[in-house]
Amino acid sequence: DDPVYMDNQAHREEYVLNEHGILYEGVYKHITCRPWHFGQFEDGILDICLKILDMGASYHHGSDRDHCWRNDPVHVSMVVNHMISSHTTNSIMKIPENNDYLKGTKPFSWNGSVPILQQWYSGRCRPVRYGYCGSLASVMCTVMRCLGIPSRVVTNFCFPCSVENPLGINEIFDCTGKNLCGKDKLWRYHCWNESWMARRDLNQCCGDWQCLDPTPLETGRGSACSGPTWVRSIREGELDLDYDGHHMFSRVNSNYVGWLSQNNAKKTKFFCDPWPCAQRLITKSVGSEQFEDITGAYKYELGSMKNKEAYYRAYRRIHPGYCNASNCHIDRELSALKNPFLSDSGINMRLKMANCPMYGEDVQLHWLLENLRSENKNLKFNLCAQIITYSGCPMDQFWKDSVNVTLGPREVKNIPLCISYSQYGPYLCDHNIIKVVAVSDPECGEVLMVSRDIVINRPPVIVKLLSQPRLKVPCTAEISFCNPLQEDMKNCVMTLEGCGLFKEPMTIDLGTLASNQQARTVVEFTPYRLGSHRLLANLGCHKF
Repeated sequence: DDPVYMDNQAHREEYVLNEHGILYEGVYKHITCRPWHFGQFEDGILDICLKILDMGASYHHGSDRDHCWRNDPVHVSMVVNHMISSHTTNSIMKIPENNDYLKGTKPFSWNGSVPILQQWYSGRCRPVRYGYCGSLASVMCTVMRCLGIPSRVVTNFCFPCSVENPLGINEIFDCTGKNLCGKDKLWRYHCWNESWMARRDLNQCCGDWQCLDPTPLETGRGSACSGPTWVRSIREGELDLDYDGHHMFSRVNSNYVGWLSQNNAKKTKFFCDPWPCAQRLITKSVGSEQFEDITGAYKYELGSMKNKEAYYRAYRRIHPGYCNASNCHIDRELSALKNPFLSDSGINMRLKMANCPMYGEDVQLHWLLENLRSENKNLKFNLCAQIITYSGCPMDQFWKDSVNVTLGPREVKNIPLCISYSQYGPYLCDHNIIKVVAVSDPECGEVLMVSRDIVINRPPVIVKLLSQPRLKVPCTAEISFCNPLQEDMKNCVMTLEGCGLFKEPMTIDLGTLASNQQARTVVEFTPYRLGSHRLLANLGCHKF
């Protein structure tokens, strides 16, 4: 009879009892992962979670004298969702404005939820600075699991954040291929939370996944968190059924539109083969370190009849002026918005990775071009590379080139490209995503564009246990790291965390590491709790 009941034992163990999680990041074609400690059973966490409910009680109820709403998972989830980052003064965590986090902790340096919640609680409930969507969703997952509500973190790759058109995302480039900073942002990935409950307010008799996004996002009427939204209602396009349904639907069904901005401020659509937004939605698998693809829970297969029917249904609700419009009318409107395909120009192009670069290594690509016509093609291309944040903000453009390409009838050409570490290294910082673009010169006629997002992998930190962990018996581990760069790494700091192994995170100052220098440090700890534990190590320096 409990609205949060799960009848699958393995699912209960994963989504309520498991303290170890995995966050998925990167880009659609190169998914990376990092472990995370939820730590919902650590000492003091339950008290902190109850304090969160106390602080957020006025969000929906004005007063909390009778506490009667606390047996309703819908209201509990809304309060927790609001408290993570949307509360005006007492939210748990803040996201840095304009990627400026000099007055706080680097957003990607956290290994788990426990230090964040403890810092918020001990700091008189003032926001912890700083986090990002992954840490916000993970902290919410910790709180929900601690309160007994099954929860998991979901990552959406190619996440649109549009201010004006809820079902369209615009990216603007100049003639060199540089991505210009517009109102819309195409996040490379975005994390949110799903919680399992039966929605009595929707007359649900059985539990199902509800989407909750604690990251405040711009909606055109200010920034706000979203949910709970029934995941199935998103797939079906039933937007009137739930909280923030139109926001969540647009975040997995928006259409990409690319524009070239010329010197006279004229914007034209270029030929390209855009990937759909929300290319893939994944979460940690039950009882496994692998990920589970849950894209099908949010939308039907692209181009299928059910996918089209859901889209038409949602389109009419988002755009009331099309309430009585035919499906053909909506199709014509959508076709007018989209970019023409590269094949329509008689040219096919793609950028293919030749290696999987790590910090310090050159980026190697193959630029593949194919002439689909029976006549020669003479084109001039401008190429560039720039840093892109995970939230789609374009940063420094650090590499430019121009190439004249001649393609004979039906000819296929492979042009190797190389971006050296000396070119991208000084600009990468914490943002390990590079966008490479090739765009044809507008003076040659039709504008063609191809792009590729590249993830630069961080060097690994190796953790090796030197003795078998036993309860209340001292244990040692060796942490090692090698500087792979052809330069010194300055201000190197190792952060260690292990729920059940030591109560407070350890910080080890490694100073400066010379090129190819191996750093080894031995740490001693005494496990204070039975169970499965994980020791996490995170290295930070002046480079990342």
